[in-house]
Amino acid sequence: MLREKIQSETVTSMKAKDKDRTAALRLIGAKIKDRDIEERGLKAKAEGRAVDYDQDHNPIPASAYTPPESDDSMITEVLLKMAKQRRESIEMYEDGGRQELAEKEKAELAVIEEFLPQQMSEDETRAAIAQIKTDLGADGIKDMGRVMGELKSRHGATLDMSKASGLVKEALS
Repeated sequence: MLREKIQSETVTSMKAKDKDRTAALRLIGAKIKDRDIEERGLKAKAEGRAVDYDQDHNPIPASAYTPPESDDSMITEVLLKMAKQRRESIEMYEDGGRQELAEKEKAELAVIEEFLPQQMSEDETRAAIAQIKTDLGADGIKDMGRVMGELKSRHGATLDMSKASGLVKEALS
């Protein structure tokens, strides 16, 4: 579903001749395809065959690969990683006085965020951390790994884990 939405938005932006948006959407599509190829390679290795060839040494056509069942979760994971990279780049460009590059990254980030689920607010994040802390019986900083793991498994797609890390540390101190 998310894959189709990204593809249709790409077509729409091309028809509207919005070059910056089209470039960002194509970049998203390319990252998703990269991840599909990676998944296909892992699947082939798990089956004990060469990555792109069948047992007769004939190339495996791309159409032979079907995207995984959890396609939206994989795409969300790719988008979260891309968003994190953009945020880091923005910070570095602004620190380096390269405002024009920071603006370009901000525009790409805005397009990426359109396809991400609504992120939890700081208050919601604190409430989720408190709930997990109670559920796990976490009482000190030594439990941070367990709390972070559970937080990621429950709220991974709707949470900025870098910000959550500081809040978990604060809650466990």
